[in-house]
Amino acid sequence: MKLNTTFMGLPLRNPLIVGSSTLTGTVKNVKKCEKKGAGAVVLKSLYEEQITADPDHLIQQEEMYQWYPEAIQHINDISKTGGKEDYLQFIRNCKKEVGIPVIASINCITHEDWPKYAYDIENAGADALELNISIFPKDDAIDSETIESQYLKIVQAVIKNCKLPISIKLSPYFTNIRRMSSLLCHEGVQGLILFNRFYRPDIDIFKLKMIASDALSGAEEMTQSLRWVGLLSRNLNCDLVASTGVHDYKGAIKMILAGASAVQLCSVLYKQGMGYMKEITDGLMSYMHYMNYNSLLDFKGEINRDPYNTATWERIHFMKKTSGQMVSPIQTDDAD
Repeated sequence: MKLNTTFMGLPLRNPLIVGSSTLTGTVKNVKKCEKKGAGAVVLKSLYEEQITADPDHLIQQEEMYQWYPEAIQHINDISKTGGKEDYLQFIRNCKKEVGIPVIASINCITHEDWPKYAYDIENAGADALELNISIFPKDDAIDSETIESQYLKIVQAVIKNCKLPISIKLSPYFTNIRRMSSLLCHEGVQGLILFNRFYRPDIDIFKLKMIASDALSGAEEMTQSLRWVGLLSRNLNCDLVASTGVHDYKGAIKMILAGASAVQLCSVLYKQGMGYMKEITDGLMSYMHYMNYNSLLDFKGEINRDPYNTATWERIHFMKKTSGQMVSPIQTDDAD
């Protein structure tokens, strides 16, 4: 039995990709990812502002800072300790030390100036480039077409400047995810990561101020990605990677059954440690043995081969749920 797969033409020894985070922020950590069983790594993101920033001036791009002004100072602080030249050297060092694919990552909001840096990332030896596009609809005068157009302009500018395989870590908040995904793939995007997990605010009701909610995902968050991997995988001419909520081997299996080429892991590795990847791959192997599968291709997209597993199925189950057929009320001693 073999766990190998491909993502954007890159051979992976297994479908586990460590997502962009501090887990992939140093050469030492990237080496650990490989040692503990990762199929590939996405390096900790470089911000667009770090590429374009004038070190003598503060960055004042409001679009990026959705809830908290401290982000402006944060970007300036990290720009002083890790700029674009440092990131290129980081890529080179990682490529020297590991044999698994190394995917660079840029967190961006515009298509101006910075895309030419993609050429330098390619020359530094990265195997691919993931774009984490964070466009927040802060203005009610900005319509959905404007936001979608900005995504496409970013992709066009990056592809113009490099020949690397490009993936997009996609937001779930589009008017029509299917249409947006199709447009991105048509522009040359070879992989979609479903989905980006944005900063989630909370409120301290006693201190009366904004605070950060839990930065780590839970397994219950997997269903949104699962739905859209299943709905998109039949029709898109690009690879899908499931992200957010994959916390065990069963979650990984479900995503592959729905049509994912791989899964990105992050929160579960913070919670369980890097060694947990072996438990996931062991679980995959046990499942394949039980089901008599020889490779991931034997069951990739298996659910989508049944025409019943479509949006029609979702509609039927929605009607059952809202009509009370799928939920039983909690039994209490209260009188009617």
